[in-house]
Amino acid sequence: MFARTKKSGKYEYLQIVENHRDGEKVNQQVLVTLGRLDKMQAKGEVETLVRSLARFSEQALLILSGRSDISAESIKIGPALIFERLWRDLGVQKVLQGLLAERFFTFNVERALFLTVLHRLMVSGSDRFCDKWRRDYLVKGVDEIELHHLYRAMAFLGEEIDDQKSATPFSPRCTKDVIEERIFTLNRHLFSGLDLVFFDTTSIYFEGAGGETIGERGFSKDHRPDLNQMVVGVVLDDNGRPLCCEMWPGNTTDVKTLIPVVKRVRERFNVSKFCVVADRGMISKETLLEFEKPENKVPYILGTRMRNISEVKREVLSRAGNYQEVVPEGTRVKHPSPLKVQEVWVDNRRYIVCVNSKQARKDAADRESILASLEEQLKSGPKSLVGNKGYRRYLKIEKNSASIDREKVEQEAMFDGKWVLRTNTRLSAGNVALKYKELWQVEHTFRDMKSILETRPVYHRLDETIRGHVFCSFLALMLKKELYRRLENSGHSFEWTDIKLDLKALTETVIEEDGKRLAVRSQCKGTCGKVFQAVGVAIPPTIREL
Repeated sequence: MFARTKKSGKYEYLQIVENHRDGEKVNQQVLVTLGRLDKMQAKGEVETLVRSLARFSEQALLILSGRSDISAESIKIGPALIFERLWRDLGVQKVLQGLLAERFFTFNVERALFLTVLHRLMVSGSDRFCDKWRRDYLVKGVDEIELHHLYRAMAFLGEEIDDQKSATPFSPRCTKDVIEERIFTLNRHLFSGLDLVFFDTTSIYFEGAGGETIGERGFSKDHRPDLNQMVVGVVLDDNGRPLCCEMWPGNTTDVKTLIPVVKRVRERFNVSKFCVVADRGMISKETLLEFEKPENKVPYILGTRMRNISEVKREVLSRAGNYQEVVPEGTRVKHPSPLKVQEVWVDNRRYIVCVNSKQARKDAADRESILASLEEQLKSGPKSLVGNKGYRRYLKIEKNSASIDREKVEQEAMFDGKWVLRTNTRLSAGNVALKYKELWQVEHTFRDMKSILETRPVYHRLDETIRGHVFCSFLALMLKKELYRRLENSGHSFEWTDIKLDLKALTETVIEEDGKRLAVRSQCKGTCGKVFQAVGVAIPPTIREL
């Protein structure tokens, strides 16, 4: 039994035919005429029929090929199809091609960079590993790309440019800055005016020296003070979209970076006024003085260090007064543990004390548990307790004896469930608290950033290739956030791990038959189909001729 085509007039018809032997003669009997071939192909009915029949035989592909020694090769197609579309839609491809138009590279720099960014999205590893990783993925236009091309492409991103107008004291203005600005211009409608920006930093350590100037010893957030590192800052808009990234030598402190970043964002993106929201690690007396200068007058909402700043601990938190409940706009159901705020002025400085009742109860319960355990441990002697950080804050050491310091216990109770903000805005106390809470919601973006940036070991030795290496991770973060935005608009919420696994599970198997090559697509699993739909990419046909 086999399929054949029968021509009738100007059309061909697909038939299922069976051979019958009558003595020495073989006769053919048409079992069914399925329809006009051109119409069936246009509707995909041939592919549907083949897929349906293949369910009844594990060796269907071997039978269709006509030989038993067939060789087949599978390749992952899902990741490139999705992120290629986002790469184009965000204008990254257009911007790169515009900048490269007057450059005379002997390889496709844009394709090399897309390959690197796709690698950062799918796995964590060095650029050397990227050169091997790509063999399992279908990425258009990268067949001729070699490892040294990846390095040269990243050097292009990180090279200094002639215009150093908006450079910071810590880093020069590079090609990657121009790319960020042009992408912003193309997508300005997505960035809603930049009324609010979030800023945070992380550190990345090097196995080697870390470039000519970037690699320095400093405070390591990775707990590796023995290695040179660099500091990377990321600026996000109020919707959590990455706006730009900044890179400084590893000995640059956070409190010194905020003022230069604010000035630079204003100049680069032509934004006259916005409010800066930053965590307590960014604040210093010098920073606040700069923000308050008439020539700056930067609106800010900054977290404060409650235990370390005397004014906050003694005058703000000890101030008596009534707390007001904060009800977010559009909320109809009363929250069982609502946020409460109190406004406190110390001279001309405005503070907002925030308290979460549920967290306050948890803090009190945790402390009581520690104190109960501490009382039991004190019976065994004080020496074993000094090294325990949880116990040490409540200990009073006197000669050879130790006891619970009840004064410290009362002081700690003052911080239960609270955080303190300082602001110079005219927003209501409730809105100030809600804006700062958005920083917490945006922090998962920074966690994404840090996981994507974990492409160690970093083998690059030049400043420009190191900057390009990090910027590729920033571009990966942009694509990831845009994917999540489109999924949210489509009413979906998926884990990143599931998205990656399901996209990688979408493969094509290429089979050759009599000089013809067919690509057979695997089934869409899990989140894959919904991701394609949200991004607006058509899923390839089940079977197609190459």
